[in-house]
Amino acid sequence: MTADRKKLTEECRRKLLRAREEAMNGLHALNPSLTTEMSGDEADLAQAHISQTQALNQRDKLLTKLREIDQALARVETGSYGICEETSEPIEEKRLLAIPWTRLSLEGAELREREQKRYDQKLA
Repeated sequence: MTADRKKLTEECRRKLLRAREEAMNGLHALNPSLTTEMSGDEADLAQAHISQTQALNQRDKLLTKLREIDQALARVETGSYGICEETSEPIEEKRLLAIPWTRLSLEGAELREREQKRYDQKLA
């Protein structure tokens, strides 16, 4: 690994740790919304249900992001960070800096998207 790539990996690792902390804080902030007791008239119950559904959706998104971040941190530790899962080529620096938990290069993402479209068409 070149010195530039090591520097990039370390910068991304710091970004991943910050993003992980933010996701954990977001999960902790959602806890009151998920444990709120529902009471009141129909309108109150409907609003409470909508709020709880939104909180659950947000929690699912944060948990997915947290999983992706943890997997990226594991790749940093094993030395496989920054390598596209689809093409086995290095992921673009700008892409890693923008989305440090990404597993795909632009080319790899396009390949996967085309395969998904083919699969979806077969199901249709």
